Amino acid sequence: MSVRHFLNLSDAGADGVAAILADAIDRKAARVGLPKGAPDADAPLAGRVLAMVFEKNSTRTRFSFDMAVRQLGGTSIVADAGTMQIGRGETIADTARVLSGYVDAIMIRTDDHAKIEEMAAHASVPVINGLTDASHPCQIVADLQTILEHGKALPGLKVAWLGDGNNVLASLMEAAGLLHFDVIAACPQGFMPSDGDVALGKGRARVVASPAEAAAGADVIVTDTWVSMGQAHADTKLRAMAPYQVDAGLMAKAKPDAVFMHCLPAHRGEEVTADVIDGPQSLIWNEAENRLHAQKAILRWCFGQIG
Repeated sequence: MSVRHFLNLSDAGADGVAAILADAIDRKAARVGLPKGAPDADAPLAGRVLAMVFEKNSTRTRFSFDMAVRQLGGTSIVADAGTMQIGRGETIADTARVLSGYVDAIMIRTDDHAKIEEMAAHASVPVINGLTDASHPCQIVADLQTILEHGKALPGLKVAWLGDGNNVLASLMEAAGLLHFDVIAACPQGFMPSDGDVALGKGRARVVASPAEAAAGADVIVTDTWVSMGQAHADTKLRAMAPYQVDAGLMAKAKPDAVFMHCLPAHRGEEVTADVIDGPQSLIWNEAENRLHAQKAILRWCFGQIG
């Protein structure tokens, strides 16, 4: 079987993503009552080693992948790019070839999406996108798992996105095209998603200027930090984003049983008010925990154990 890379959701396709979601939900349920460090009963990745390479800071991605491979019975090696030769000019291609001789899979969190594509092109083991400037598929798997767990079916769902047309939105739009739900994104001029990102939605994604229009009748309202790591011109961006803040008034325009989601880290008082993110409609802590369960299913998919 050819190597299964997970660079974007389309690598798994609709059936693969559905299998990943089902596995994440099932394995999470099977662990109820177990200590976090206890391996799953079947330990399906026993003997496997995951390399985790970080060119960007991380909390959720780092801890969730490390715990994911441990719970699946495997182990991990964690390295910041600055402590590797890749930080001193060794090529991505050479690094991919070297790591492929040591480990069974590679997760990399980086900036330019071309880097992860180069890694996958030269690795003989699965490569997983822990985040790039272009997409964040692992986050969206956790988000979809959270939505399903709270009794909302994906087909026909309306998801409203408020704020920056960033990498998380790109993967959300891709998911909409694969799993047949709608994404209405309200983004200010100058910070809208690309036409290519919108096209990933296959007609199920569109961009509007009005936050109220996006939120009207929504089942889920999602936002993200306005200024991501390494972005310049923060003051200009913050001014443009201010009208897109998620507050109680905006939540009131959604359905009465609508939920709020945010991939974290959050800046209360900027992209979302404290009463919303800490309120009864917020699912952020479930969403954050589900990064662990989602990563486990993604790893199993990459090794051909599901899907």
